[in-house]
Amino acid sequence: MLDLIIRGGQVVTPGGVGAWDVAVQGERIVAVTQPGTLTRDVGRIIDASGHVVIPGGIEPHAHASLPLPYPGVRDQGLRAAPPDVISKACVFGGTTTVVDFANWRPGIALPQAIEEKDRLYRAHCYADYTFHGVLVGMGTEGSTPERAVALPLEVIDQVPELIQGGFTSVKVWTTNATTKRPRQMMDMGHVAAVMERVAAAGGVLAVHAEDEDVVMYMYRRLHAEGRTGTEFLHEAHNNLSEDLSFRRVIRLAEWTGTAVYLMHVSAKEGVQAIAEGRRRGLPIYGETLHHYATFTHEVYREPDGPLYHTYPSLKFREDGDALWRGLVDGPLSTVATDVLFCSRPVKLSGRTIEDTVGGNAATEERVGITWTEGVAKRGMALERFVDVTSANAAKILGMYPRKGALLPGSDAD
Repeated sequence: MLDLIIRGGQVVTPGGVGAWDVAVQGERIVAVTQPGTLTRDVGRIIDASGHVVIPGGIEPHAHASLPLPYPGVRDQGLRAAPPDVISKACVFGGTTTVVDFANWRPGIALPQAIEEKDRLYRAHCYADYTFHGVLVGMGTEGSTPERAVALPLEVIDQVPELIQGGFTSVKVWTTNATTKRPRQMMDMGHVAAVMERVAAAGGVLAVHAEDEDVVMYMYRRLHAEGRTGTEFLHEAHNNLSEDLSFRRVIRLAEWTGTAVYLMHVSAKEGVQAIAEGRRRGLPIYGETLHHYATFTHEVYREPDGPLYHTYPSLKFREDGDALWRGLVDGPLSTVATDVLFCSRPVKLSGRTIEDTVGGNAATEERVGITWTEGVAKRGMALERFVDVTSANAAKILGMYPRKGALLPGSDAD
């Protein structure tokens, strides 16, 4: 006896789109077949007529219970909302797998960071989940911009163990983002060393890529000119910074033979750099955020402007248009949210280039916005819609075809 048959809908599979029946037993898909060919008894039938049937979405960029690193809220010891809040929003929006970050901190081994994050999620998450390993740990253990603990070389050597344990991605930063946040960046020498370990283990390096020299110069200049409001964030985190940093990271990836996942692409120059790398056959993947593609820096001037911000920054209309083109036609691989849930007062508490709170709460809306802006408005193919909301993340992070596909043997998400 089958537990469930979904019939009558447009079913999006790796082999195309068709009016197939999808049979589920337990938590797995057991058949995708022509209508009427499943004759076994079934416990439940869902009539999906007039609807599209897709794999559960994958949110590749989430921050649950993160100690907020922004001045003001950091001093209050505030944290982002826990896994149950994020995952409930995901499930309501059609996302069934969450990828969070396990931040290394001084005094522990890298695999222990995974164990600690797993304890936070276990029995407190409504969706499936996994983690990116993170170097360095967001300035934990009392780190400040002036005082930081150097990343031990032995932790870099632990990267292959993490990847071989099934956590296939490791994240680094190439900027500290602001002058007041705890030190988090890694210089290019250390990035190259991490890349070598990632490549040898068959993993992927996730990168928050900005050019530290450009960003810090712009912060100095904006302070000197008295232009320090949230509305100037796009000048500090600018197109030049993304262009330079992406190209340096891609060149290092080419040098070391490493797969790279460039997070929250925000500028047309970033899209172009990724496109050029992919044309050379390099395994370079780009993630953008749906609100980066939809809004511009002009919203920062609104009374609730900080609600729209996450780092690096919103930019110009031509950048948003390039991001949507990158999602519809390639070369961008995934659409994410950079999920961080906090209260509205906390999100609005910072109004300068130093203390504006990052993160975006709209993970529930991620799949729907991609449908409206991508499929309905721009003609994104249904197969491509599945790619950017689910399948590509599953492939990049080693979960495919268990996740991201409607195939016999796949999870019935």
